[in-house]
Amino acid sequence: QVRLVESGGGLVQAGGSLRLSCAASGMIFSINVMGWYRQAPEKQRELVATITSSGSTNYADSVKGRFTISKDNVKNTVYLQMDSLKPEDTAVYFCNAEVRLVDGSTGRFWGQGTQVTVSS
Repeated sequence: QVRLVESGGGLVQAGGSLRLSCAASGMIFSINVMGWYRQAPEKQRELVATITSSGSTNYADSVKGRFTISKDNVKNTVYLQMDSLKPEDTAVYFCNAEVRLVDGSTGRFWGQGTQVTVSS
């Protein structure tokens, strides 16, 4: 129904930057919220940042001031600009979207994840 494809992960030194992208496609009528979550080894998945259809944003305290979420409504794409990266940011980053489908139903969808590794 909906496919989320992430890109942009990789290995970076502490203090460096990465930009993640997530493109949504499929039977989409509208997207209410898109966001990024992350999961480090042996830890629970946690929210990183979200952005609503109106552009309101929400960030985890641990990334405020360092990460910026943005979106392109035409492309159904969400971005996560990550600056001043720290080793503790190392995790698999997952894209998430709350979507209204063309048949009127709603659903929450996940991407496959992209690895971000920050070396000290």
